[in-house]
Amino acid sequence: MVTPVNPQPRDRTSPPRLTGDWRQQAAALAEGVRVRVLRAVYGDPRAAAELAARLTDRQAAGVDPLPTDPAELAPSLLRERRAEIRALPHDTRLLLLLAAADQYPVPTDAFLRAVMAARLDTRLLDPAEAAGIGHAGAGGVVFRDAWTRIAAYETGSPADRRDVHRLLARVLRGEDETPGRSWHRGAGALGPSARLAAELGAAAGRAGDAGRLSVARALAERAAALCPDPPGRSRLLARAAAYAWRSGDGDRARRLAATVSDDALSGVLALRAGNATEAFDALLMGVVRAGAAGVDPTGVVRAEAGGVHPTGIVRAKTRESRGVVVPPASATVAARVPTPVPTRASTPEAHLLARATEAAIYTGDIRRLREAARVADRHGVVPPGTLTGLVAAFDGRYEDARDLLKAAAGRCGPGGDPTVLIHAGIAALLLGDHTRAATATVRAAASARALGTPVTVPQAMEFRAYADFWTGRPRAGEAAAADALWQAHATGQDNGACHLQAALAMFAALAGDAEVCRERAATARSYALAHGLGLPAALAQWALAFLDLGSGRFAAAAARLRALAGFGPGHGHRAIRHLATPHYVEAAVRTGDTRIARVAHADYHRWASAVHSPDDLALSARCRALLAPGAEAVDHYRTALDLHSHGTRDFERARTELLFGSALRRLRRRTEARDRLHSALEAFDSFGAPHCAAQARTELRALGAPASSTPNTTDHPTTRLTAQQLLVARMAAEGATNREIAARLALSPRTIDHHLRGVFTRLGIRSRIELVRLIAESDESGAV
Repeated sequence: MVTPVNPQPRDRTSPPRLTGDWRQQAAALAEGVRVRVLRAVYGDPRAAAELAARLTDRQAAGVDPLPTDPAELAPSLLRERRAEIRALPHDTRLLLLLAAADQYPVPTDAFLRAVMAARLDTRLLDPAEAAGIGHAGAGGVVFRDAWTRIAAYETGSPADRRDVHRLLARVLRGEDETPGRSWHRGAGALGPSARLAAELGAAAGRAGDAGRLSVARALAERAAALCPDPPGRSRLLARAAAYAWRSGDGDRARRLAATVSDDALSGVLALRAGNATEAFDALLMGVVRAGAAGVDPTGVVRAEAGGVHPTGIVRAKTRESRGVVVPPASATVAARVPTPVPTRASTPEAHLLARATEAAIYTGDIRRLREAARVADRHGVVPPGTLTGLVAAFDGRYEDARDLLKAAAGRCGPGGDPTVLIHAGIAALLLGDHTRAATATVRAAASARALGTPVTVPQAMEFRAYADFWTGRPRAGEAAAADALWQAHATGQDNGACHLQAALAMFAALAGDAEVCRERAATARSYALAHGLGLPAALAQWALAFLDLGSGRFAAAAARLRALAGFGPGHGHRAIRHLATPHYVEAAVRTGDTRIARVAHADYHRWASAVHSPDDLALSARCRALLAPGAEAVDHYRTALDLHSHGTRDFERARTELLFGSALRRLRRRTEARDRLHSALEAFDSFGAPHCAAQARTELRALGAPASSTPNTTDHPTTRLTAQQLLVARMAAEGATNREIAARLALSPRTIDHHLRGVFTRLGIRSRIELVRLIAESDESGAV
């Protein structure tokens, strides 16, 4: 199989082994930049070192996009490869040029047909094989590496390049080969041509609709280069930027976007890699302009959305047209939930409105969703259920909010549009339905992969992390979030990476890993506060509070959670403050300050009663038990555990049993207290939450009962490790140094040292030799 000159981005989470020069330079780069540099140079450490040395301060900090032209990435390495190519005979160079043109940047698999059509002799490749540059394969030429392929193309003269492109265009005659044929026709053009620009633009649309986004980007960008009309050129560049973004090429997308002025495009990019407040403004302006025009004026939304309507509902030109009623914002909830009309037609306003809703969710400025709802009403757009549901919740209309969010959460069937599924997951999380939230977000990620849009996968995994945390899947959740963090960095989604850092801080807090929790939370809050991201900022604050709560620092936990109530948009988030209420009540009761806790619990109970979530009602009953004096708490605890049995938050059930057991001990009901505490201890051990397990053991020791759960002697020692510890242990066992591991995982070497100390302690070993042995044994036994 022929390897493209520009191979698709690497999906693996483990970059290649690092050289000394690159290892030293990587430490000075921002976390996301390190990942993107390696991705940009196809994993070549030497090229990475060269590129890192050429970056500006703003590029090294992740503010400006990285270069995308191969000549700017690693010019010295490229010069060497060109010199090798130039040393070959002329006819050999022409064959290599033909092979490279067939692969770069649009792979067309037409090399052998072109060779036969031109009656070329493939034996002329022998000098290239002798020089180790490339050799003939079953489908064409297999080059030594990506940089050699690039050099083979760029060494050819402009005239030779045009000739080989024209030859390749002639042999591409299949109906499904139209994009490739159009590409080669455009690449062989002498100058601007409106006809060729139109042909390439149409081919880009077909390739984009087919999920071939990298090809669509190249076609749209070439069409822009050939377009003689400046407005048309700008539209094509905007489409190329949108295709590049969806394909996961964030740096190229940002560079292309900088050459045009388009509110929709600016808003989409700012949503995931800029200031979320500015993203909301730009997206809402895009809704207004698209609504006034009645079409997608630049084609950006179609390119960015993939031709799929994000709400599944067609925009109504009038309030009753096409069978869809679009009521005013003040209408009853029954009229607010129209019957969806599935369609493949793209509605620009609805798609941008969904993105604006996401921007408001990230900022935490729920009040601005009212503004979005008014714009939707004015332009006859059916808003996503998450938008209207959050507006209703903010207004205190909890029953209306429940119905609207349930309608949104119900759109989680397999094979749906990723944006619809992500919104379904968000709605399910707000309703406390974590099983549905996990299903929707996993399906969103799968759908995004199937559609060839890797940029959407990390966003889906951001919200899956909440479900994994609540349902007691810390290992799976941490591993998935760590993988999604790498993908977010690789695709240039720094805002998503910030959210995932906060989620990983929560998992570290659950595992009692204080140093990692604080480092992740500090990283998340620092970035979030600078970019107006209230959601990750609040989640990171909650993670620190949860760490304090699990470690017995109740005053510190109460202070952190109380501070969430005072944080405005961009610094806090009302939904996180609401979700953290049970933890705040527990911390406040432990410190003796229950006045504010009672008010917070009253609002929490009202929401739990409205949505009928067993988990939320169980936590409300637990709060009531904590606030009740003496023996009155017992019945509330029993109610909470009964409700937990119908829910999915296994970790919170274990915490309820811990608190119940502690209360029973104080009431001197020793037998039942012991049973509850042992049950909690076993659960905490299975979740990998040692600090919570330590609290259960302390309570058991106070009862005079055995303070250790019964271990499973058949488990391999590596099952005691957290997901992050296991990942570090595997890399160390493979021979990676602490600095190499730190660069791969976007952590500091000090944190890796801390992880390895934890690994050695949990495994009861003292050297890396023993670690290699244990990891090998676990692989053989299938323990991990």
